[in-house]
Order: sequence, then structure tokens, then C-alpha cells
Amino acid sequence: MTHMLVRTIEQRLRTSKKSVLLLGARQVGKSTLTRALRPDRIVNLADQDSYLGYAKDPGRLRRELAALNQPSLVVLDEIQRIPSLLNTIQAEIDEGSRHRFILTGSSARKLKRGGANLLPGRIVLEHLDPLSFWELGDAFDLDRALQVGTLPGIYLDRQAGVDVLDSYATVYLREEVQAESIIRDVGTYARFLDIAALGSGDWINYSKLASDTEIAKETIRRFFQILEDTLLAFRIPPFESGHPSRHVSQRDRILLFDVGVRNALLGLHRHPAAATDKGKLFEQWLILQCLYFIRANHLCWRVYGYRTDAGAEVDLVLDTGKLLIAIECKLGRTVAASQLGGLRSFSSATKRQVRSYVVFLGEHPQRFENNILAVPFMTFLKDTLPNLPD
Repeated sequence: MTHMLVRTIEQRLRTSKKSVLLLGARQVGKSTLTRALRPDRIVNLADQDSYLGYAKDPGRLRRELAALNQPSLVVLDEIQRIPSLLNTIQAEIDEGSRHRFILTGSSARKLKRGGANLLPGRIVLEHLDPLSFWELGDAFDLDRALQVGTLPGIYLDRQAGVDVLDSYATVYLREEVQAESIIRDVGTYARFLDIAALGSGDWINYSKLASDTEIAKETIRRFFQILEDTLLAFRIPPFESGHPSRHVSQRDRILLFDVGVRNALLGLHRHPAAATDKGKLFEQWLILQCLYFIRANHLCWRVYGYRTDAGAEVDLVLDTGKLLIAIECKLGRTVAASQLGGLRSFSSATKRQVRSYVVFLGEHPQRFENNILAVPFMTFLKDTLPNLPD
């Protein structure tokens, strides 16, 4: 059985007087969240009959809004199916509409292609991601999160969640993306998805991928861009130190938005993560928690990866504006000084103030040289990350 959890952005949606464009991949809980706000009117464009009705009669929405007798909260689900309605809502707001709107969408790409403005005037942009560590609270289980991810209907349903994840990976990521005419060659795209899942979190070498897969380099670039535009992946750019003696890799890292979806694409979601895969999954999961946290809290932090040509790496760099936060993820319960080379390299590659953390599974913090602090992952998420200066 599933149950409701309070989402980080919920209180902001309840108290704000502004209209909102809420973006998030399918199944992250957009509809559940907006219905919890008890709207006066819901227009569900995911429903085919509703979609056809508004598509055939573009003026219908304005007439229906004019007929509402009192100021109302109006939700339009899956607005990307008729992008022109976003401009209709903006016109309503500009004309002093009495109503407040929450518009949900799962494809920034379709909104852009439809000529819609993603930030039209007084519409506030919000993102909803899979359930975060903070939202799960007492329901948090690291092993389950690393196996099936944290899409609400999957993580919270211990009976049928795995089967739903099967459907998500096969139907949505493959068939639905194809059905929306994003991809013509579904076979090539299906092969690419396997590659994207296997390489989630890796530094992307487009030339090598093209050689290994016999998919054109520009096609691979386009496919990765589609994953971003359909809110299914994050791109982490490289940190540029500006240090003349540091030859820093200029490759991006791309992570699928949920580790469970990654596992399902590879057929690994029905059993607990193998020991050989668990370290990589933990790293991706922790990075995703940081990304979810930044978006949910409207932080203006910048996110980078760091890797030198000599092989020194830092899993994640957060630029809070006041300082740089270098984060290395370790699955083990112990940390050795020999594992800190990447953090040392990063600290010496910039003149800015750096705080360096190893996030691991141990029980107690440890301080190493160069002020590197090893912190248990729950301590990092509960106390360290929320209290960083912005």
C-alpha cells in the first residue's frame, strides 16, 4: 500500500499567490501533489477526450474560466500536450484574472517546440523530482532506494512497485517517447537507452560511444539532449579551475533522474544491488539527493564535476557563491587517507575557499589533513547540506 508524504515544495505551493508551472518527469507525483491542494477545477490533458476537446476548440478554456463565479485555483495537467494553452493562461494573468493557475508538464522540450514561453511573466517555475531523503523521513530505506529508486508509486508500493517500474522503463521511456515523434528509429534509441543507463554518472566520451555502438556521435548528443528535455536526466558540466598546471577534463557527466529507472533499463531492479554495482549506485543516489535539494529549495548553487587528465576525480562540486563544496562518495564504512587524492587535487586547483567532504557509511565523522571531513551520509544530508552558506 502507498501513503501520502509531504513534499518539500508543497507548503510553498499552498501559500503562494502566484501561478506556477510545475515540471517533472512522469510518476514523480505532480498530479497527487496538485490534487492535495484541493483545486476548484482540474483540466486533465492526459485524458484523451479532454485533450481532443481543448485541441479542437482553443477558445474553450477562456470561456470556461470566464464562467467561474468566484476566484478559483485551476490545475491544468500535462500542459505540454497543448503548449498554446500556456500562452492563454499568461494572457489571463496579464489581464488581471481572478484565478490562480498550477500548470504541470513532463516535457520542457514539447513546450519549447510549441513556441511556449517557460517563464511567461508572473508564472513561477517549480520542479518536482522523485522522493528525496528528507521527504521520505522514517520511510527511508537505503537498500530499497538503491534497488527501485524513489518514484513515489514504486518506492512506497512493496507489492506491485517493481512491476510498475518494469512498465515505466519499457512503456514510457521507449514506446511513449517514440509515439510522441521524438524519435523515428526506435531500435537505435532503445540501444542508446541501455548505453545511457549503463553509463549513468560516467564522464561522457561521445567519440568512444559512437565507435562502440555504431551510433553517430551527433545522434548520441541529440539523444542525451532529449533525455534532459524530457526531464529524465541531469547534465553535470566540468569544473574549470583556471589553474595553468591542471589539465581538467572538459567532459560532462549525465545521470538518469532516478537510480531505479536506471536499474530497470538494465534489468537489475528485481533484486538488491550487487556488491559490484552498489558503490556506483550509492554515488549516483547521493548526487541526485543534492540535485533534488537544490531545486526543491530554490538555491542558486551551481553544480560541477571535477576530473583531471591524470585521473584525479571529485564526484560533485557545489558552488554556493560563498565557497566551493567538494564531495566524494564512498560506500564503505571506513575511509583511508589514500582515497583522498581527488579532494586534495581539487583544493590545490582553485584559489577559492573549499570545504571537502567524504560522504560514507560509517557511524562517526573523521577529520583528515587539509581539513577534509569524512561524514556519515545521513549526517551529511540531515545537518551538513542544509546548513551550507548560500
